[in-house]
Amino acid sequence: MRSALILAAASLLSACAVVPEARPPMDTGAVEQPPAEVADNAASSGVRPGPPIESFPFLQADAEGALAAFRRSCDKILFRDDTSGLTTRLDWQGPCLAASNWSSDPALFFTSQFETAIVGEGEAFATGYFEPEILGSRTKAPGYEVPVYALPSDLERGWPAEIAESERTGRPPLGRYNEDGEFVRYYERSEIVAGALAGKVPTIAWAADPVEFFFLQIQGSGLLRQPDGSVMRIGYAGQNGREYVAIGQPMREQGLIGDGTQYPTSMQGLMGWLRDNPERADEIMNLNKSWIFFRELDTDGPLGSLEVPVYGRDSIAIDPKFVPYGAPVWLDMESDVADGLWVAQDTGGAIKGANRFDTFWGNGAQAREIAGGMSSSGTAYIFLPKGTLARLKR
Repeated sequence: MRSALILAAASLLSACAVVPEARPPMDTGAVEQPPAEVADNAASSGVRPGPPIESFPFLQADAEGALAAFRRSCDKILFRDDTSGLTTRLDWQGPCLAASNWSSDPALFFTSQFETAIVGEGEAFATGYFEPEILGSRTKAPGYEVPVYALPSDLERGWPAEIAESERTGRPPLGRYNEDGEFVRYYERSEIVAGALAGKVPTIAWAADPVEFFFLQIQGSGLLRQPDGSVMRIGYAGQNGREYVAIGQPMREQGLIGDGTQYPTSMQGLMGWLRDNPERADEIMNLNKSWIFFRELDTDGPLGSLEVPVYGRDSIAIDPKFVPYGAPVWLDMESDVADGLWVAQDTGGAIKGANRFDTFWGNGAQAREIAGGMSSSGTAYIFLPKGTLARLKR
């Protein structure tokens, strides 16, 4: 929307140009489920048929939202390759054509166009993210002094001198050229907070609360409520290339949240501790060296990594190596609120491997509460265009 709310990664530029990193997952303070052994993609993980699609208990509103989300995805998925190894562009032509003209029962659309598949063991783990709304201003003013930076012009990819030629494989890291012409890592959060970019990078807005803005950066997008009551939507433009650290884990290890404290292991607990301990808030937040840069959006929803607007309770972040973008996904989770139909339209920096998902809940107080507490296991079923499984067997 990241995400990323991302949000997530934008289009690739040149080999040495900035390629934004994906939005990290919501930091709930809970211990992340350890990743399963990672295969190359869904095809190499093993794919088998799921239950008959007619057996799924579709709800009218759920199916309507998923159909609208799928329809929005078609302009993108018909023109991009599927890295999961499951589908081709041609596979999506039939469902996309049907979606463009569909006017009857939305559940019937899915049962007529798709079949279900289980990737790997199908054992799913889901977190949640949302689009936060915080106080902000387009201009700096008393009470609005936290800079919302645009993407810096000096953020590039290159090889630091300390990395030997023989070790320079894959994409070069993000960084900048210093005054001596040497390529170095880009400024980390603590340096940016201290003013390293002040006067050097365009500031598109100013936030009122550094704690709220910290969590908006993790989400990758958000709404800034202006002093006049108007709303400015900002979305992910890029990242500084420094390490993302979910502060919940070190806070648990230091005994600041969790058992024996008044602060639960949830986003709300993390924020409560940071507000109650302002003398250490920067120290804790700076454990996360990552910094997110933003752009203003004129869309009616935040943009996911598929570059279409994402909507609450319809869109889900996936690892595109294991779920095709645009694919409907049925979750059956221990947390019943996440059960039902979603559409793969986003990704996230830690959403890696088969059956790892990040559910998007929109904006507002309820979305914030659900996303902040979402950490659930269950089973995932991927909806693939009919005939896909037979072709994969050949």
